[in-house]
Amino acid sequence: MNPEVLKIADMRVAGTTEELRAMMDGFRLESGAGRRKSVALVPTMGCLHAGHARLIREARALAQVVVVSIYVNPLQFGPNEDFARYPRSFDADVALCAEAGADVIFHPESLYPEGGLKVSLTVSELGGMLCGASRPGHFDGVATVVNILFNLVQPSVAVFGEKDWQQLAIIRRMVADLHMPVEVVGAETEREADGLAMSSRNRYLGDAERERAVSLSAALSAMQSLAAAGEHDASALIAAGHSVLNDAGIESEYLEIRDAGSLQTLQKLTGSPARAFVAARLGTARLIDNMSLESV
Repeated sequence: MNPEVLKIADMRVAGTTEELRAMMDGFRLESGAGRRKSVALVPTMGCLHAGHARLIREARALAQVVVVSIYVNPLQFGPNEDFARYPRSFDADVALCAEAGADVIFHPESLYPEGGLKVSLTVSELGGMLCGASRPGHFDGVATVVNILFNLVQPSVAVFGEKDWQQLAIIRRMVADLHMPVEVVGAETEREADGLAMSSRNRYLGDAERERAVSLSAALSAMQSLAAAGEHDASALIAAGHSVLNDAGIESEYLEIRDAGSLQTLQKLTGSPARAFVAARLGTARLIDNMSLESV
């Protein structure tokens, strides 16, 4: 595909790494000698919704060129997970990207060589807790693909959603540990009117499951309110969250309170940034959410 052929209004779509590099070189040439345009990257797996549009708008405010990657990354799916049926809606994704202000969509068929990678990244402690405890290797796949995207796009800033807070913390640590010249920005979680965190996997929910799913955000909100009222003890806060989930008949995979940066388990709120994390399965959907906890 010629990089000038596929355009949607002023937005371009690259299907290969060669096309992407040609486009990015073109943007750099357009900026003039000695002046390099700032670039923001928004990595996604597609099936985009209003939460992704928020990320793109945030990126638009931070840089002159916005690149959105759409790639369902096989490395971050386990053998019994939903890679094959993960929702894909490229035409709708293109329309959303154009409306939100993206300049380039990078939509490769594959980012990996035939026969698989021989070199990849490994996330140690941060990748084995919370979601990583039930999804071994998941965050290795996330770190590896984001590293590849950073190498290809060479962004000055990358925008990730706070709904996937563990992912955000790991990417920040990767950038720090590997001395990558990228600013990592977290954008606030976009929610439905009733509080449910927007997610591509919400499409898996039946009507009854959707009605119960709001209990995840309700449980976190209950913990948040109790902390704001002065409760410092993590076990009391977690008990309040479990009460909300139990009333909805939901058994959580985890409901925990962790330090916002290190992700270490907290027994008490001490005034340093803390977050409550929850994961649960409803039917075939595995949903996650998190909220900040601030105590007086």
